[in-house]
Amino acid sequence: MNWVIIRLLVVISTPIYLKTQDTMDKIFLNDLKIDTIIGIYDWERETLQTLGFDLEMDWDIRKAAASENIADTLDYGAIAQSIVAFVEASSYQLIETLAEDVCTMLLDTYPIPKLKLTLSKPVALHGQNLAKIVIERTKK
Repeated sequence: MNWVIIRLLVVISTPIYLKTQDTMDKIFLNDLKIDTIIGIYDWERETLQTLGFDLEMDWDIRKAAASENIADTLDYGAIAQSIVAFVEASSYQLIETLAEDVCTMLLDTYPIPKLKLTLSKPVALHGQNLAKIVIERTKK
């Protein structure tokens, strides 16, 4: 009877992902700074503010590592240029809306299966602070 209990505990404690899939690699694009109009207050609608973007993108890098061909990986230079063009042309009130729309644009434009976006905005609450949000989205 004790043998059955121990065996069940071992089976239950074995992570399912180890049996069914490989771990996904990550490509990071950090500290992308972009000036744009954003905010709800009148003064924010008249002044450029610098937003910070950090991305974590799921991508299997094995094919690119073997071929050393940019076509086999995510071109983070092109991704950065797309984000800069999108954000500079925008005029959002909330960083939440901007973050959602940037993720949607990236998932629609590039073959990214899943991404995590961190967006930060300077705020003057008590000295120099940052408001920051983190969202994760998956290609539909």
